[in-house]
Amino acid sequence: MIMITNSAQMHFTKLLSTQKNGTQIRVFIINPGTEIAECGVSYCSPETIEETDTELKFSQFSVFIDENSHPYLQDAEIDFVTDAILSQLTLKAPNAKTPKINSNSPLIDKVKHILQTKINPKLAHHGGGVSVINITDEGYAILKFRGGCNGCSMVNLTIKEGIEKELLTQCPELKGIQDITDHQYGKHSFY
Repeated sequence: MIMITNSAQMHFTKLLSTQKNGTQIRVFIINPGTEIAECGVSYCSPETIEETDTELKFSQFSVFIDENSHPYLQDAEIDFVTDAILSQLTLKAPNAKTPKINSNSPLIDKVKHILQTKINPKLAHHGGGVSVINITDEGYAILKFRGGCNGCSMVNLTIKEGIEKELLTQCPELKGIQDITDHQYGKHSFY
């Protein structure tokens, strides 16, 4: 699940040697599955361990992960890098911002997932992005563009031929999409 390099394990062991006996490491994600997800590492005292935590045992310590963070830390890696200027602990969690969805997930979560994993990586090449604001009672996804997409002359084509087709294919319960962006052309616009 989480790969912790030997240098990071040695770093954690050194840090833990200065803490109260029984203190371990906690790895967590704040706002998992969202665009503002942030990864963190902290000390974990024995009294803060929950029954629902996952424990990963290493030779000198254990790492505890709360149940909300657990699915988002798949393929995560913690490393401790030292060079001539500084030493730095790095935590890479490629799935931290990806919403976890299944067939029972709410429609808005499915739309967020598609936008985040399939649409926004393409729009990012042009300095833009799109977010879902709401799903109407009638089944329309309300979208808002940002960055280079705001004011781009190709936005209508992008909506109809790209985003709407993808969303309707992946979420047949949707009736369509509506764009609420005020598309004023500016220096930020892609075209």
